[in-house]
Parts: sequence; structure tokens; C-alpha cells
Amino acid sequence: MYRFEAAPTFWRSYRKLTREQQQAAKQAWRIFKQDPFDPRLAAHKIHALSGRAKETVYAAVVAADLRVIFVLRGSTVYTLDIGTHTLYRT
Repeated sequence: MYRFEAAPTFWRSYRKLTREQQQAAKQAWRIFKQDPFDPRLAAHKIHALSGRAKETVYAAVVAADLRVIFVLRGSTVYTLDIGTHTLYRT
């Protein structure tokens, strides 16, 4: 069982999404809250961000070019941001 926390950056980015993207995020959230590593979300490590953050950073697919990045600390999933592949350059 996971606990979930979202960084303020996540919510700022979420509010900037289009209505369609927000709807896609809500649909993905139903799966994500059950298991962030559910195969339907295609969660994967982001090696460049992990190296800079000094912890494993993951991305899950929300929609075609929409990703959520997150870290796992114990049983807590911290959602860091949501957006396009440009997130990987942060």
C-alpha cells in the first residue's frame, strides 16, 4: 500500500494543462493510485534525472506525450511534476 504526496510544482503544472490533459491525468490517477508501476502506465526510470537527483526518478505515461515524474521513498510516492517530455530536461 502506498501513500501519495504531490509537490507544489506538480499542482502548478497540472493547472496549466488543457482540460483534455487534466481528464487524461484523472483517468491515469485511478490506475496510478492502485499501483504506480501498473504496466498500463509504462513506468520507467529516468536515468539522467536520477543521476542529478541522487535518487531514482520514474516517469509514468499519462497520455501520448504527457508524463508524470515521481520518486518512491519507502511506501510514499512523491509526484514531482506533470507535463511533456520536456520534464526530462529539468
